[in-house]
Amino acid sequence: MKKLLLFTVASIFLLSACNNDDDDENVIPTPKKGMFTVRVENVQQAKDFFASGMTDAVGPGSGVSFSFNAGKGAHLSFAAMFVQSNDLFYAFADSGLALYDSNGNAVSGDVTNQVMLWDAGTEVNQEPGVGSDQAPRQLAANTGTAENGTVKMLSDVMDGFTYPATADVIQVVISHDGGTTFTLTLNNVSDQNAFQTPLAPGVWVVHNSGMPIFTSNMAAANGLEGLAEDGANSDTGTYLADNSGYVSPFAPGVFAIHTSGNPLFTNGEMQSGNGLEALAEDGSPADLDNSLVGLTGVVEHGVFSVPVGASAGAPIFPGGMYEFSFEASEGDYLSIASMLVQSNDLFVSFDDMGIALFNNGQPLSGDLTAMLMLRDAGTEQNEFPGAGNNQAPRQVSANTGVDEAGNVGLVNDSFTYPAVGDLIKVTISSN
Repeated sequence: MKKLLLFTVASIFLLSACNNDDDDENVIPTPKKGMFTVRVENVQQAKDFFASGMTDAVGPGSGVSFSFNAGKGAHLSFAAMFVQSNDLFYAFADSGLALYDSNGNAVSGDVTNQVMLWDAGTEVNQEPGVGSDQAPRQLAANTGTAENGTVKMLSDVMDGFTYPATADVIQVVISHDGGTTFTLTLNNVSDQNAFQTPLAPGVWVVHNSGMPIFTSNMAAANGLEGLAEDGANSDTGTYLADNSGYVSPFAPGVFAIHTSGNPLFTNGEMQSGNGLEALAEDGSPADLDNSLVGLTGVVEHGVFSVPVGASAGAPIFPGGMYEFSFEASEGDYLSIASMLVQSNDLFVSFDDMGIALFNNGQPLSGDLTAMLMLRDAGTEQNEFPGAGNNQAPRQVSANTGVDEAGNVGLVNDSFTYPAVGDLIKVTISSN
């Protein structure tokens, strides 16, 4: 009887253990959760000027042309040595030539009357055309007597010599080729007059403000001495090139945490009126964010708009960043969208599904930039990046460009854009 009782107790224990094992196998593991912080950084290098280049020498009776793009508010500056001199050069005013008038119309035609002969103030002047320290008579570059002066209009120098009228040496004509494209032609017309001189290799630069090549009544800098004395344009050309280029802010954006396909857009389809157009054309995220309220599959969403260290919403310029945080569970994805401001309707995003926030139960952490793409919303025709007059900050008001009625897709036009990784960096951390 005692043995039977012990057997019964043991059997109950074993059955109970087996039942517990079955229960454990049927338990669904609780999804992993975590807090995440995303940082969006504008990693571009600030530039002072938009575009620049160098020109070849121009002999009497010859000309040289170059083309460039420029939007409203832009100026053009150039400089080319008057060769039969010690340190004289032709240029517009130190602030350059405005390429649009006060009504926003592009400048075109003969602008020679805006060109002046300038003295770099680096070498003592000799009689033009006969000085022993002038090309082609000087034995070597930089052989004249140093002046240690400042850049002045020659008319203010009063050195006692007689010089040909500007229009008897140089003719400058600008044509507006449509859109934001211009061509400048520099003609050497001295062959038609008694005093003939070559024009040395020069430089040009498109800029919004400032004095990129020289400042009146200030000492010559950034290679201007070599350009004005010896027609050596490489130092100034390199300085301008190093400080020229496309730079764009990024506008406030939208993020979404979701469990199914990207709720912000569908690649290859026309945007659905959910606010993507306003975000991509004008950097306005509110409508797109509002469209996510109550949307199936969207766990959390929001706007990132206040730069780190700022107290109000604003775009991020080079060196600036946004940060935002959220809680997510295993199975959730992250999608973002932020406008590339110096464009008509371009924005950065991840792919259609977004980025999985967990991998085998481990929360995502690290640099996500390689997974970013530059997309075209397909809502407004693209213009030259950084120069289009329907791009911020040149557009008169929101939604002013030419409607496109296209599909959302990767950027595919005739223009050249920097690599995404040279524009923006997105990182994520978890805790």
